[in-house]
Amino acid sequence: MRRQSVEIVFEDTDIIVVDKPAGMIVHPAPGHTSGSLLDILLEHAPKMAGVGSETRPGIVHRLDIETSGVMVVAKTTRAYHALRAAFESHEAVRKTYLAVVHGALKTRTGTVETLIGRKPWDPHRMAVVEEDGKRAVTHWNVLQRHGSLSLVEFTIETGRTHQIRVHAAHIGHPVVGDSLYGNAAADRRLAVPPRRQLLHALGLAFPHPVTGEPMEFMVKPPPDIIYAH
Repeated sequence: MRRQSVEIVFEDTDIIVVDKPAGMIVHPAPGHTSGSLLDILLEHAPKMAGVGSETRPGIVHRLDIETSGVMVVAKTTRAYHALRAAFESHEAVRKTYLAVVHGALKTRTGTVETLIGRKPWDPHRMAVVEEDGKRAVTHWNVLQRHGSLSLVEFTIETGRTHQIRVHAAHIGHPVVGDSLYGNAAADRRLAVPPRRQLLHALGLAFPHPVTGEPMEFMVKPPPDIIYAH
């Protein structure tokens, strides 16, 4: 099997910013013990080993295996702790995503704010809950509508697991190709059935963990996002 490659968007002494391809897991996990983004980055920057975590060195945030797009990884301990603090506070970090969703949203822009927690009978699934969840805020902006699909820009104030996918399904417009929260019947009716969930991390802004300088990166969406709608 041909090994996937990763585009390095930016790199300095303390951080690496990459464009993660769809289908690549961020770090080794059960069933995915090799070929992760972390494996590739450790070959590129071996001194990352042990930064912040023995098992997931340098990793301060993640994208789902099927989600493509921009990520930042810490190369040094000082960067790791500063980035972890920034991502956990959500105050200085801005994340922007593109998604192809089913249906036409009633308004061009809007916000959904809920609590998100794990389904008690399925630990792999998240859900909008009434209590015992974490606050999640997602803003949307419809960019294009085409037939039964819409191309939507999502900006999240919080970084909950599966947040955009859960909120998109909650408002009745699930992400195309989403096997956990989507609409499989609607996916099958499309002229070109999706091979993955059509979600892309388009932009990431954060203060540099050492200098404090504002950093902002955007990566081009792949063809399945651009042409699916």
